[in-house]
Amino acid sequence: MPLQLTVDGLSQGRRASHRQFLKSTAAAPAHGDVSTPDHEHSLMVVGDTHVGLLHISVNTCLIAAAALRMLVEDRPASDQVKKRESQSEKYKLVWHDEFDQDGRPNPQNWTYETGFVRNKELQWYQSENAWCENGMLIIVARRENKANRSFDSNSTDWRRNRQYAAYTSASLTTQGLHSWQYGRFEMRARIDTRPGLWPAFWTLGVEGQWPDNGEIDIMEYYRDILLANVAWGGSEPFEPKWDTVKKPIGEFEDPKWSERFHIWRMDWDKSQIQLYVDNLLLNSTDLKYTLNEGDGKNPFRQPHFIILNLAIGGTSGGDPSQTKFPARFEIDYIRVYKQGSQTGK
Repeated sequence: MPLQLTVDGLSQGRRASHRQFLKSTAAAPAHGDVSTPDHEHSLMVVGDTHVGLLHISVNTCLIAAAALRMLVEDRPASDQVKKRESQSEKYKLVWHDEFDQDGRPNPQNWTYETGFVRNKELQWYQSENAWCENGMLIIVARRENKANRSFDSNSTDWRRNRQYAAYTSASLTTQGLHSWQYGRFEMRARIDTRPGLWPAFWTLGVEGQWPDNGEIDIMEYYRDILLANVAWGGSEPFEPKWDTVKKPIGEFEDPKWSERFHIWRMDWDKSQIQLYVDNLLLNSTDLKYTLNEGDGKNPFRQPHFIILNLAIGGTSGGDPSQTKFPARFEIDYIRVYKQGSQTGK
């Protein structure tokens, strides 16, 4: 009768060795969203007993090796994709925030925008609307009156002639703290897609006035549309040129899409910018054509800093009046990777 040996029947030391061997043969995830769990596979080796000795034939060894290979490769398709990408692209994590410490976001990583900032949006930005809990950064938008400290009834500037804001929210940025030229920028997050909400994960160049400093919208959402945008300077001040892709979230054919966490990613090198959601390529921009029409510079040949914000209403956000507040933008992590050949801070 054949003798059957299983890994689960081995000693503790050999089980540990088996797990270590399996882990050593599997590549780390390319995008780092979650660690791949150890898998307690059972490996069966079939041999013949003869005079109390275990004899394993060459064919049996080959079968066992093939079985082990199948066990290692018996992984979800997404893990196989990550393995191939990790091997081919060799990205190295250079900066990240996992938001693991409850309380205020790390001041060494983030600062805040304050007040009315852009796009005639309805919210007053303040730091109180952002905090970390349960391993996530939470940005909360509230319907509440906030006095405008810069109010001037005679001003023609919309930022000053509003006596109150009807909403509050938060906008966090790495400006002045961290910036990067080229690399992989990644966020795992859940966004609120109800009317009037305008969450974004984006970058701006460190030098120049908008839009000549360059803008990259890795994730932007409003009015049932997910956007992936790249912008640079046009012929007139404050008139950008856009490379824009708009994808209605209904095209994902998932009625619970807004309830789930998703991974947004930018891969940026000296040749192109590629923007993804859940490994789906949304937009690819050739950087040969992104020269500012005014000064002739390419704003994507300089470091960019990150902005995370939840805006309300304004020029694009839509009408929030029928939306129940508070609203949340929940970020699991932000990570920046670099390839060995990439340069810049």
